[in-house]
Amino acid sequence: MKRTPHRLLRRTLASASAAAAVCALLTALPSASGLDARPVAASDTSTTVFYYTKTKNWAAYNLHYAPDGGAWTTVPGVAMEAACTDWVKKTVPLSGAGGIQATFNNGSGVWDNNAGGNYDLGSGNITVKDGVVAHSDPCDSGGGNDPDPSPDPTDGANTASVYYSTTTVGWTTTNLHYQPAGGSWTTVPGVGMEPACTGWVKKTVGLGTATSMKAAFNNGNGVWDNNNGSDYVIPAGVSTVKNQAVVKNAEDPCAAEPADTEAPTVPAGVSAEADGVAVVLSWEPSTDNTKVTKYQVTRTGGTKGSVVTDVTSTVLSESNLEENTTYTYTVKAADAAGNTSAASAPAEATTGVRPPAAAQGRPLGTDPRKDPIYFVLTARFDDGDASNNRGGSQDVKSGNAANNDPMFRGDFKGLVNKLDYIKGLGFSAIWITPVVLNRSDYDYHGYHGYDFYKVDPRLESAGASYQDLINAAHAKGIKIYQDVVYNHSSRWGAKGLYTPTVYGVRDEQWSWYYDEKNEGFEYDGLTVDPKSGKSYYNGDLWSTAEPAGNTCLDWGKPTGGTSAEGYKIYNCQWPNPTSGMFPKEYYHTCWLGNWEGEDSRSCWLHEDLADFNTESAPVQNYLIGAYNKYIDMGVDGFRVDTAVHIPRTTWNRRFLPAIQERVTQQFGAEAAKNFLVFGEVGAFVNDKWNRGSVNHSAQFFTWKERKEYAADDAEAALEMYDYEEQLGTGSQPTSTNAFLDGNDYHTPDHSKFSGMNIIDMRMHMNFGDATNAFNNGKDSDDSTNDATYNVVYVDSHDYGPNKSSERYAGGTDAWAENMSLMWTFRGIPTLYYGSEIEFQAGKQIDCGPSCPLATTGRAYYGDHLEGNVTASEFSQVDSASGEVATTLSQPLVKHLQRLNRIRRAVPALQMGQYSTEGITGQMAYKRRYTSGSTDSFALVTVTGGASYTGIPNGTYTDAVTGDTRVVTDGKLTVTAPGKGNMRVYVLDGPGRIGTAGPYLK
Repeated sequence: MKRTPHRLLRRTLASASAAAAVCALLTALPSASGLDARPVAASDTSTTVFYYTKTKNWAAYNLHYAPDGGAWTTVPGVAMEAACTDWVKKTVPLSGAGGIQATFNNGSGVWDNNAGGNYDLGSGNITVKDGVVAHSDPCDSGGGNDPDPSPDPTDGANTASVYYSTTTVGWTTTNLHYQPAGGSWTTVPGVGMEPACTGWVKKTVGLGTATSMKAAFNNGNGVWDNNNGSDYVIPAGVSTVKNQAVVKNAEDPCAAEPADTEAPTVPAGVSAEADGVAVVLSWEPSTDNTKVTKYQVTRTGGTKGSVVTDVTSTVLSESNLEENTTYTYTVKAADAAGNTSAASAPAEATTGVRPPAAAQGRPLGTDPRKDPIYFVLTARFDDGDASNNRGGSQDVKSGNAANNDPMFRGDFKGLVNKLDYIKGLGFSAIWITPVVLNRSDYDYHGYHGYDFYKVDPRLESAGASYQDLINAAHAKGIKIYQDVVYNHSSRWGAKGLYTPTVYGVRDEQWSWYYDEKNEGFEYDGLTVDPKSGKSYYNGDLWSTAEPAGNTCLDWGKPTGGTSAEGYKIYNCQWPNPTSGMFPKEYYHTCWLGNWEGEDSRSCWLHEDLADFNTESAPVQNYLIGAYNKYIDMGVDGFRVDTAVHIPRTTWNRRFLPAIQERVTQQFGAEAAKNFLVFGEVGAFVNDKWNRGSVNHSAQFFTWKERKEYAADDAEAALEMYDYEEQLGTGSQPTSTNAFLDGNDYHTPDHSKFSGMNIIDMRMHMNFGDATNAFNNGKDSDDSTNDATYNVVYVDSHDYGPNKSSERYAGGTDAWAENMSLMWTFRGIPTLYYGSEIEFQAGKQIDCGPSCPLATTGRAYYGDHLEGNVTASEFSQVDSASGEVATTLSQPLVKHLQRLNRIRRAVPALQMGQYSTEGITGQMAYKRRYTSGSTDSFALVTVTGGASYTGIPNGTYTDAVTGDTRVVTDGKLTVTAPGKGNMRVYVLDGPGRIGTAGPYLK
C-alpha cells in the first residue's frame, strides 16, 4: 500500500499535470497571484479526516496513514470516532509534513485503499466520500470556518452569481476560488458551489463596491480550471462559465425549457424484405431537436387488419406471418414530448410459403442464477450425424485428416443425443458456440460469421435443426444460451450487409486457390461445389476485372512481394481494413494498436475478424434483425463475444434495448427479465480496473450511461470514452446488490443496470488458486451492478487462469476445491466441456490450423460419450452403458453431481447475497435469499475452518454431513473439512443432501 510520498505543493502539481494530459482546461494552480495571496496551508500542524460511512456500513472504521516522508501506522491504524450523521473523523498530527497517504478499513480485513492507489490527502479539514476527496467540514453548521473573506452577498451594492458547467470536467465537488477587484483571494480551495440543475453548479458571492472579480474553479483535490492560467474575469450580475467561455448577463441555464413542439423528421429509406413468412423492416434514423424516443410501425395486409408496433431501434423483424401475402409498412418517429412525424413512404414485402420446421420454442423464463452452465464447442462435442462433417481447406495441413478428425465433427444431433449426459451431471443450461453460417479457413468454432441470418448447415441434420435442439433441451428443463458476435464478421464480410470482392486470377500460380466461378452455386459451408469438389468454394468472392464501385486502392497491381511459394502477390488480393476495400459505412478501417486504447473499440483485432462499424445504422439494423430471429426461436440468453470491443454507449443505446424489447414483445416482461445476457470483456489482468482504464474493465459494462451524449453514435462513443476516462476509477458507480445488509437480504436496485451481465474475468484470471480467486472476485463486486449474476469459470476455449494458453492442469484436488467455491459463492458456475474428467488438462487450447485439433484443448469429446445414458432428474443418472458409463464414474463427476444437488436444494446458494463480516476463515461466507415464503440462509466454508459471529439463532444443518448445530448466542465454529470439501450449514435446512463422495464427505 505504501507509495512514494509527496509534499502538498508537489502533489497539487502532479495531480494537475495528469489531468492536463486528459483535458487542457484543467491545470494545477489557480494563478500565481492567487497562491501568493492565499498560500496553500502547508504549515498546518494537523489534518482532520472525515470519512463517509453510509455506503460502507462497517461496524468499525480505522484510518491507516503515513505523513509525507514518514512511516505508516501499524495495521489496522487508528480508530476513527463519530463526527455527525453518516460521518466519522480523526485528527492526526502532521509534524511539518504537507499531508498524508491514507487508507481506511473495518478492522476485519475489508479495505478502502482507493482502488489500490491510496488516498493522497493534504492538511486542514478533508472529506473522503465514496472515493471523492474534498476540503470541507461536513459537520460544520456554518460558523467559524468560512473561507470566503468577502462581504456577505446581501451587503453592499454588487453581487456576482456564477453558474459553472461540470459536463466537461465531470467533477462531483466544485469550488469557486475568487478575488473581488481590489480585494483579496479566498483561501484555497475557495467556497463550495451548490448543485443548480443537471450539468450545472452555482454560487452567489458579494463583491462589495467592486464590479467584477477574478475567478478559478477546482474540484477540491488539486485539479483546476483557471482559464489556461489567465483566470476568469467575471462581472457583477449573472454569468455562466462553460467550455472556458464567460457569458455575462446570461439567462439562467436552469430555467425551465420552453415546451417542445417540434416533431422528428420523417423516417427515410424504409425497406422490407420477406423470407418465407418472415419480414425484416429497416429504415434510417430520424432526427429531432431533442431526441427521438421511439418509432411507430404500422403494418397493413393479411386477414388481421392493421397492427401498430412501437420499437426503439431502427429495425423490426416479424415472423409467422400469413403465406403468399403482401404486407405494407409505414414508420413514424416520436419524441419524449409526444410529437410525432408524418408517416414514411410505404414499403411492401410479399411473403412466400411457410417452410416446414419445428415449432418455435419459448424460453424457460426462470431466474438464470438457478442454472449452472455447461459450455460446449458444438462442433467438437459429439458427432450425431457424420454426413455433415467437413474438414475445410486446412484439413490435411492441420493434421486433422490423418486423425480422421474433421474440424466440423460434432453437431446438434450429437448434442440432442447427449442431453441426458449433461442433465445427469446436474447442469440446467448449455452455452453453445455461435450457430450462424461461418466462412473462413478454420471456422468450426463459429466466430467467423458470414450469414448471420442462417444457421450453419454443418451443425444441423434432419430432425436435429437448431430449433429441434432448443425444443429438446427445453423439454428436459435445460436452457440454451447462444454465443453471439456483434463486433465482427468473417474476413469475407457479412452476407446481406456487405461482402467485398477481392482481386483474383486463375493463372498457373493461383488456380489452386481461386475456384472456377459457378454462377448457379451458393456457398453454405456444407454443399459441395460440383466444379471444384469443395464445400469451402470461393469462386463467388473474387474477380479479375475491377468491380463497379471499387474503392480498394491499386486494384490488382502487383505489390512487388511474393508468397512463401514464390507466387506473385497483388493488391486487393485478400481483405484488409486499410486498403479501402471495406466501406466505412459498414466496417472500421484500421488495425488495432493498443488493447487498452480507444482504438480497441474501433479497429480490427485480426485479419480473420472484419470489424463492424457498430455505430452505423445499417450495421445495427443487420445485427438486431439477425439476433431477433434466434430470440424468436426461444433461446434463453446470449453470451456476447468480444463485448469490450464495442463502446458501452452503443450497447446501451442500441443492442441491449433491442434484445429486451424483442423478448418482451414475443414472450412477456418476466421472460425478458430472466433472459441472460453475459458479455466477454477481456480484462486479462489481476487488478480491479483493467490497467486503470474503466472503459476496458468488465464491471463497467453492467451500468447505464450517466449523462447524455451526442445523437450521433460515433461521436457519442468518443465523448463517453473521454468522459469516463477523465472521471477515472474512483468516480465509478457502486452497488450493494451482491451484499447482505448484516444478515438480511435486501431487494436489489437494478434501476441503473445496463442489461449486460459479465463473465467474471477477475476470478477466471486468479483460479490458479481458489483462495486467490475468491479474494479477487469479491474485491470487484461493489463496482458491478449485481455480481450475483456473474458467470464464473476456471478455464474456457480461449484461456486458462492467469491468461494461460493451456487448459487448467492444477490437479484433481484443486479442481474439486475450485468447483466447491464456484457452486456455493455468488455467481453462476460454468464448466468447459470435459473438465469433469480433466479432459486435455495442460494441453494448448488453440494453435489454429497449424496442428491437429486432437492435440489441443478443443479436441473431440465424443469418444468419452459413446454408449447410452438416461437421466430423469438433474444430477441423477438412471442408466449408462459403454464408455459414457466410465466417464460418469470419475471422481470429479461424482463431486460435480453432488454440488449441483446441494446448490439446487438451497436457494441462498443460487440467488443469495453474501457477506464475510463477522466471519474468520480463508474461503468462508454467509448467504441469504428472501422472496415471498422463501427465506434461505446458509453458512459456507470451503477447505478450511471458519467461525461465524452475529448470526441468527436457530437450528443449522450441514448439507454435506447432516451435522446439526443449535445456535443460541449468535456463534458457530466449523473445523476444517479438508481440500475440496466444504460445509454448508443451512438455517432450518433440509438436512444432508446426497451421499458422501470422494471430496464432499
